Amino acid sequence: MESAYEQCLAHELDLNGIAFKLQQPQPVEYKGFCLDCGYRVDIVVENTLILELKSVEHLKGIHEAQLLTYMKLAGIPTGLLINFNVTQLKAGIRRFVL
Repeated sequence: MESAYEQCLAHELDLNGIAFKLQQPQPVEYKGFCLDCGYRVDIVVENTLILELKSVEHLKGIHEAQLLTYMKLAGIPTGLLINFNVTQLKAGIRRFVL
C-alpha cells in the first residue's frame, strides 16, 4: 500500500510544481568511506523536507528512528512521518525537527 500512496503523493507534488525525488538513495559515510547500506528515503521535497510514508495500524518508535536517521544522514533538519492507515490523514502526520 505504501508504494501506491507514494506514487499518488508524487503525482500531487508534480501537479503543483513542487520539486521532489522518489526513493532517494542515502549512503552512510564512515571514517571517509562511503557505505551503500541500501537506505532509501521515500520522498525528498525540494532538498529541505523528508517524507517517510507508512500504512500501519500504529506508528512505532522504530518508524520515528528511521526518519530521524535519514534526516541526520541527509543533513535535512525537517521531516514528516505520514501514516495513511488512519480515518483522517491529519491524525497520521507527525513532524520532526533536528
